[in-house]
Amino acid sequence: MTRRILMAIAGLLLAGAIWIGARGAGPVPPLAALLDPVRGAWSAASLGSFPDSGAAEVPGLSGPVEVRYDLRLVPHIFATTDEDAARAMGYVVARDRLFQLELQARAGGGTLTELVGAVALPADVETRELGLTRTAERNYALYRDSTAGRLAVAYAQGVNAFIDGLTVAEIPVEYKLLNRRPVRWDPINVFYMQGRMGYTLAYGGGEFERIAAEALVGRAASRALFPLTAPIQEPIQPTGSAEPRLDVQPIPAAGTMDSAAAAVISLLPRSPWANDPESRPSLASNNWAVSPQRSKSGYAMLAGDPHLELTLPSIWYEVHVSVPGVRDVYGAAIVGLPGLPIGFSRDIAWSMTNTGADVLDWYRETVDDAGAPSRYLLDEVWQDLEKREEIYLDPRGAVLRTDTIRFSHRGPLRRRGAEWLSMRWTVNDPSDAITAFLVAAQETTAGGFLDRFAERYRTPAQNAIAADRQGNIGIRSTGAYPIRPDDGDGLSIRDGTTRASDWQGYWPVQQYAQSLNPAQGYVASANQQPIDPASGARYQGPERDFDPWRALQINKLLRANDQVTLDDMRRYQTDPGSERVQYFLPYFTRAVSSGRTGGSVSPQLNSADSVLAAWDGRYTVGNSAAVLFEAAMTQLSRLTWDELIPPGDSVRVATPTASILWVLLHDSASAWWDVRGTPSVEDRDAVLRDALERAWVSTSTRHGNASAEGWRWGRVAPSRVSHLLRLNGFSRSIPVSGGRGTLNPSAGSGHGASWRMVVELGPRVRAMAIYPGGQSGNPASPKYGDRLRFWQNGDLELLNFPVAIDSMAVQQIQSRLTLRPAPLASGSGGS
Repeated sequence: MTRRILMAIAGLLLAGAIWIGARGAGPVPPLAALLDPVRGAWSAASLGSFPDSGAAEVPGLSGPVEVRYDLRLVPHIFATTDEDAARAMGYVVARDRLFQLELQARAGGGTLTELVGAVALPADVETRELGLTRTAERNYALYRDSTAGRLAVAYAQGVNAFIDGLTVAEIPVEYKLLNRRPVRWDPINVFYMQGRMGYTLAYGGGEFERIAAEALVGRAASRALFPLTAPIQEPIQPTGSAEPRLDVQPIPAAGTMDSAAAAVISLLPRSPWANDPESRPSLASNNWAVSPQRSKSGYAMLAGDPHLELTLPSIWYEVHVSVPGVRDVYGAAIVGLPGLPIGFSRDIAWSMTNTGADVLDWYRETVDDAGAPSRYLLDEVWQDLEKREEIYLDPRGAVLRTDTIRFSHRGPLRRRGAEWLSMRWTVNDPSDAITAFLVAAQETTAGGFLDRFAERYRTPAQNAIAADRQGNIGIRSTGAYPIRPDDGDGLSIRDGTTRASDWQGYWPVQQYAQSLNPAQGYVASANQQPIDPASGARYQGPERDFDPWRALQINKLLRANDQVTLDDMRRYQTDPGSERVQYFLPYFTRAVSSGRTGGSVSPQLNSADSVLAAWDGRYTVGNSAAVLFEAAMTQLSRLTWDELIPPGDSVRVATPTASILWVLLHDSASAWWDVRGTPSVEDRDAVLRDALERAWVSTSTRHGNASAEGWRWGRVAPSRVSHLLRLNGFSRSIPVSGGRGTLNPSAGSGHGASWRMVVELGPRVRAMAIYPGGQSGNPASPKYGDRLRFWQNGDLELLNFPVAIDSMAVQQIQSRLTLRPAPLASGSGGS
C-alpha cells in the first residue's frame, strides 16, 4: 500500500477519534495509541488483503469444511451438514464483518450504549420498550432445541472461533477508535437480529396520525385523506386488466376542529415524516418474474432488489453454501443470520418485498395506578401486569438509566399523557424465519417454495416471489395477518378492558394475495396494495403504506415487452422513468397555460414552465428539471394541506400521500385548494402556479442559475452510503439516476436498492447481482467499496456458481480456507 493511502487512512482515523469523543462514546485512546502499527487503528492498513491460504479450528464441526474465496471475495462454503455450513458461515462473516456483527446484534438487543455510549440510549430504550429484547429471549427458549436453535448455536461457534483466534493487530479499526474489544457472540443474537428486521419492516400503522387529523378536520375528511384503500390500483395479485384501475372520489371539505383537538394532538407521537410522507426512508423493494412465454431465451427469469438502509459495509453478505444432497444455494445473507432471504439454487430463484401490512394495534388499558400500575382490568377482573426491569449501561459498566417495562397479555404498555396503551404486534409473536427460509430453499418448484415458506413464515410479512427451471413463476404475500373484531381495520385505539377487542386469529393462506403462472406471463410487486379492494379483499393496511408508482412503472415496462432478456431485467431495476411525474406534470403545465390566458404569469413562472416542458420526466443524473419538479411537489403539498397544521404550530400532524393529492387535482374548485391566511380564495390552478413559482425561486436561491451545474440531479440529490458509525471518511456520496416514484429511489437518500439480482433459470443457471459496497468491512481493504461503481451505473456482476469445489478454476480463486474440528470448551454451551 502506498504512502499516500497510508496517510489518508491516518487522517480518517484521527477524524473518527474526534467524532467519537465528541459524542461521549467512551474514552478515546491517545493519538500515539491510534497510530501504533500493531495495537492501533493504523494496523487496518496492513490487513486489507486476504492471505492465499489459511486454516482454523472451529468447535463443534463434524468434519472439515473447505471454503474458496473467488475474485470478488465471495466465500464458497463446501460442508457436509447444515450445522457445519452455519459454523463456517459464522466464521467467514466474522472474518469480514466482525464489528458489524456486534453493532447490529446490540441494536437488536438494546445494548448499543455498552459499545458506543449514551448517544445510543434513545435507540436502546425504544428497542426494549417495544418488547423486542423479551421476544428474542422467548424465541430462543422456544426454538433452542429445534433447527433454528441448533443453527444459531452453530453460527455462534463459528463467530467465536474467529474471535478467539484474533491477534491485537487484527481487531477491526472501529473497536480501536472506540477503545473497545470484541465480545463473544451469543446464539441469542440471531434472534435479536430477527427481531430487528421486524422492527425495520413492520413497525407502524398510522393510527396516531389519523387520530390527529380527525381531531383537526373531522371524521369524514380524515377518512378521505387517509383512506384504507389506494385510489390507484395496480395490485400484486393480477386482476386480468391491462391497465391500472383508478378510483377518483370527491374529498369532503375540512370540518370544524374538535374543541379537545389541541389536547389530543399534544399527547400523540409526531412522525418525523408527518410534513412530507414521501421523504420517509425508502424501506421498500421491487421484485418480478417473467414466464418463458415472455422471455427471449424461453426460460423463466426473476429479479429482486430490496430497498433498505445503505451502509458501509452493506447489510448483505454474499455467499454460496453447498451441502451435498441437502442444499446448494447462492445469494445474500443478512449479517448475523444463518440463511439466505434472497437467492437461488440449481432449480429455483426467490426474492422478497415488504407488504406494508398493518400488523400492530393499540389498546387503551384501565390500570389500578396511573403513576405506577401493577394491574389492568380485563373482563371485569384485575390481572397482574408483568414487570421487567431494564438497566442500560455505558462502555465502562456504569448505569445510564433504569426502567420498568410493563406487559399485558397483548404486549408492552406505554404511557401517553394520563393513559396507558398496550401494543399487540406480530413481531412479538413466536417466529422461526430461519427455518422457513431453510426449508423453502430445498424445494425445486416455484409453487413448492411458496407453499413451504407460507407454512412456517410469520413476520415481518413479505411478498415472496419465485421462479423455477420448469418455467413456473409465482408470488404470494406471506406472513401473519390478524383478523380483527368485526373484521375491522387497525386504525383506531381499541378498548382494552375486554378480550372481545383482541385479534380473532389470522388469515388462512387461501386469502393471501397470490398468483401462480398467470395468463399475463409475469408477476410483480413493488409495495403496492396486494389485492384490489374491489374484489372484496380484507383490510391489510392503510393506503399510506402502499406506494403505487413503482408498481405502475414495472408493469408498464413488462407489458410492453414480450421478449424480455436478462439484460432488460437488469436495466429495469434502475430505469429512471416515473409514472408519478406523468400523473402530475400535465397539471402544472395546464395551470401555467391557463394563467397566461388570464395574464397572470410572472417571468419566474415562465422560466419554470420552460424547464419542465423540455424535460422527458426521467430522473437521470444530468437532468436539471427533477430538482425543480420535486421542489414544486413539496410546495404544492405545503400550500394544499395547511388545514392539517394545528393552531399555533408550523408542522402538519400528517400529510396525505401523493396519490390522494392526485385525486384532489380532479376537483379544481375544492375548498382544500384555498390557502389559509390569504385574503383571496384560491382554486387548483392558482395553487399549482404558486407552488411552481415558489419552487423556481427556492431552487434558484439554493442552487444558482438553472443553466449552471448546480441544478444537476446527481449533484443535488446523490445517494448516501454511510459507514455504520457515520464516519464521513469511511462513507460515500454517489450521484445516481432515479428518485421518488422510480424503480430506483436511492437518489437523495441514505436508503434504496441494497442488493440487486437477476436470475435466468435455464439448464445452467445464469445470475448477476451487486450491492453498494464490498464484502470486506475493513475500510483499508480494496474490497471495502469496490462494487460501488457498478451499483452506481446500474451494472451487475456475473456470479460464479460452481457445482463442486474441484470445478473452480485456479484463476477464479483468490484465497483458500480450511476449517477443522476443535474440541468444545467444557461448559461453553457451544457459544
